Amino acid sequence: MQDVLYVLSKLFWLPARPGTFALLLGLIGLAALWRGRRWGRWPLLAGLGFYLSLLVLPLHQWVQLPLEDRFPRPAEEPAHIDGIVVLGGAVEQNLTEARGLPALNGAAERMTEPVALLRRHPEARLIFTGGQGSPLHGGVTEAEVARRLWLSLGVPPDRMAFETAARNTHENAVNTLSLAAPKPGETWLLVTSASHMPRSMGVFRAAGWRGIAAWPVNYRTGRTLAVWYDASFPVRLGEFEWGLKEWVGLLAYRLMGRTEALFPAP
Repeated sequence: MQDVLYVLSKLFWLPARPGTFALLLGLIGLAALWRGRRWGRWPLLAGLGFYLSLLVLPLHQWVQLPLEDRFPRPAEEPAHIDGIVVLGGAVEQNLTEARGLPALNGAAERMTEPVALLRRHPEARLIFTGGQGSPLHGGVTEAEVARRLWLSLGVPPDRMAFETAARNTHENAVNTLSLAAPKPGETWLLVTSASHMPRSMGVFRAAGWRGIAAWPVNYRTGRTLAVWYDASFPVRLGEFEWGLKEWVGLLAYRLMGRTEALFPAP
């Protein structure tokens, strides 16, 4: 069943992602107008209207702001940290395999922040969770890329553990709980992108994690005009799609019983 849900989620997002859906609407409307069907102007206007709205308004910021603000970054880090769980999504498996060097994407803070935390907390251990996040992949897992990167940054091998089978956030939570076996009273930090934190914390709680605290990184929003309008149009589109995907994921996970709340809170 898990495999079926995983494949269905990927197939659903192919046409449903906003940029693709708007383009399909526009093409349908254009084809209809070409054949003399007046109703074609409505899907054409809807598709073009989406792109125009994204160009004029900071929709990419508005869709992510509530997500990033839901779990604020603590003003001070805990005095004692037993462990750090890092979610995949920041590494590029295929580029790493092609070039032989660990490659990161725009969520690189997921990979750098844990190294800084480890240096400040010699008592902490580090767990990375991530297997193959895409149906089309090579032979290198996310965990393997993380291992290569952290070894090159001087992280001792005996302080790291890797979960290599997870394909989504639900599997991240379930698999790492078994691997980490956290004891009552321990303090663990969950490191992932700020916009992904509400769904992640909800899933980890539902999976049985206790004593785990949100440690968000990779912020993409702000409240100044410079932040709202500085990004290029392709970046805005990508950020909007990422934010909308998180909202869809929150709804889907709640309907599947993988979280205990539609919009998990601290």
